[in-house]
Amino acid sequence: MTNHNWLNITGLFARSHKGANSLFAQSHPVSFTVEWGVKSRLPESRSHPLNCFTTWEPDSLLILGKRSEGFNLLQGPIFAGPKVTYVPPPPPNSEDAIFAHYQTGINFDKYDNILVEVSGLDPPPAIMAFEEANLCQTLIKNIAKAGYFKLTPVQKYSIPIVLAGRDLMACAQTGSGKTAAFLLPILAHMMRDGVTASQFKEQQEPECIIVAPTRELVNQIFMESRKFAYGTCIRPVVIYGGIQMGHTIHQIMQGCNILCATPGRLLDIIGREKIGLNKLKYLVLDEADRMLDMGFGPEMKKLISCPGMPPKDKRQTLMFSATFPEEIQRLAGEFLKSDYLFVVVGQVGGACSDVQQTVLQVNQYDKRNKLVELLSGIGDKRTMVFVETKKKADFLATFLCQENIATTSIHGDREQREREEALHCFRSGKCPVLVATSVAARGLDIENVQHVINFDLPSTIDDYVHRIGRTGRCGNIGKAISFFDPYSDGPIAQPLVKVLADAQQEVPAWLEEIACSAGGIGFSSPRGNTFASVDSRMVFRGKENQHSGGFAVSNISTADESWD
Repeated sequence: MTNHNWLNITGLFARSHKGANSLFAQSHPVSFTVEWGVKSRLPESRSHPLNCFTTWEPDSLLILGKRSEGFNLLQGPIFAGPKVTYVPPPPPNSEDAIFAHYQTGINFDKYDNILVEVSGLDPPPAIMAFEEANLCQTLIKNIAKAGYFKLTPVQKYSIPIVLAGRDLMACAQTGSGKTAAFLLPILAHMMRDGVTASQFKEQQEPECIIVAPTRELVNQIFMESRKFAYGTCIRPVVIYGGIQMGHTIHQIMQGCNILCATPGRLLDIIGREKIGLNKLKYLVLDEADRMLDMGFGPEMKKLISCPGMPPKDKRQTLMFSATFPEEIQRLAGEFLKSDYLFVVVGQVGGACSDVQQTVLQVNQYDKRNKLVELLSGIGDKRTMVFVETKKKADFLATFLCQENIATTSIHGDREQREREEALHCFRSGKCPVLVATSVAARGLDIENVQHVINFDLPSTIDDYVHRIGRTGRCGNIGKAISFFDPYSDGPIAQPLVKVLADAQQEVPAWLEEIACSAGGIGFSSPRGNTFASVDSRMVFRGKENQHSGGFAVSNISTADESWD
């Protein structure tokens, strides 16, 4: 191998380890196809199955192999992939930049009319104003500077629950203020306890860890943390993949009280013993349904099994999302105390009513022309276009640029620098169109996104709800247009009709026909099996423990029941 300058490894590893680059060396027999070439001429490609043991590390693939059919391929460790050297620019430090925010929309006051349900034993009463939470003056000032003057429903109920030390699973529509709902009470406790950052310790021991599925989302949570912790001795830190490890470690060593992290980088930094868990008091899973499904569920189980991780009865665990299927609620039992509280704001899994939803019947081969027609009419208004594959994201962005529509793209295969540049171009308006895969579907909060177009409908209705939730945030009005291809999108027709009807949107007759022709229980049931519309424990306990505080409560029977 000494004459070969590049090495490409494909096969079972890529599939079996997707999103699972964990801190612990995982060794198992797998089969690879190995290709190699010589730099001095056009690459010669040869493929050869190789049985070996592997250790996956964040920036490299270490192969510890054996001879195979006469090819002495692995005399020593071979590292695949370039070393990550990217260091992101520091976030702005001026007070104006830290507290930058956008305005609430004309429908913000409508939040007061949203139904709220709280289930579980002895929930604390809701609060109607920030002043009722008995927050310290520094935090109150930061809340005002950040433009928060009125509590949203999820904040009214979640803040007193977290302040009371209870575990929580909270489900609220997209763009309804869930991040502040957990950050504010956690910071209030830290300030009360006199928590301060300690620089350059051998191992930092944060009091709070917040985990989210995408780099962009954890960075957004970090920026919110900086706002509310401004002027205190509490230091938030953000870590995620695609960034030079030395930079990440340096940021942590300067002090870390709140750690915002993606799962893979978090497990890796714990494995390097730069983060200890002995002082952890708060574990927050944002977009918790995604964190507990097959994508990240195994990593979350590793996290709670890490040495030093306090057991669930010794820590406070909080879960937030816009969608909480019943099966995810059952998985959450491994993380939450048995007496956790469940807060539902509005219809669980429902689309935001501030988003005007339109479904157009467009076959696969007419989508590009239809998209150009729509974007030409939209003009310079910020628009997110969602597709299902990374290749299609790049292809479609290139196509739109050729049509003189300034466009950029974001997906999991782009380098971190490219992802940040794409978001900057989109936020600034330089490229008013962003073509994205699911990496941008959850949590991403970008001002003045007025349109979302589903060029490809997702395979699940949960992803549809999260995608269109990139617009219509904080009471602002948004529009979502979806291309429906009858030949490929039939399976989503039934839940799509339900989401449209529940949000009081027009349901096209042709879509109802497709949904009805599909048949099945899912369409005829008032709730179906798509979402868990109430606390799953109520299936077994009935409604005797259901509580309300301050809002109308609907009568629900039991029948209603990678990006790292």
